[in-house]
Amino acid sequence: MSKTVIVRYQTRPDAAEQNVRLLEEVFTALAKIAPNDFQYTAYRLADDVTFVHVACHAETGNPLTTLPEFAAFQRELAQRCVQQPEPRPATVVGSYGRTS
Repeated sequence: MSKTVIVRYQTRPDAAEQNVRLLEEVFTALAKIAPNDFQYTAYRLADDVTFVHVACHAETGNPLTTLPEFAAFQRELAQRCVQQPEPRPATVVGSYGRTS
C-alpha cells in the first residue's frame, strides 16, 4: 500500500527561481539514489509562483526525508512563500500513463 500527499503553496515572485533551483537539486539527488516504490512530481503553475508537489511512497517511509537537498529546500521555504505549504493526503482514484 502507498501513501499519496499533495502540497500546494505560493512563493514570492522574487523567490520563485530560487525555489526552482532548490527543487532541481532535490530531483538530481533522487536520480542518484533511485528509490524504489517512490514517485515525486513538482509542478510550477502558469502564474509562475504557485507550486504543486505530488509524492507517492510506501507507507514505511518517504525517501525525501533522508535527503540533505530536501532539507535545504525546506530550510527557508516559509520565508520564500506568501501562501504557506498545505500538505494534504490524497487517495488515488485512477492513473494512466506517465506524467511529465
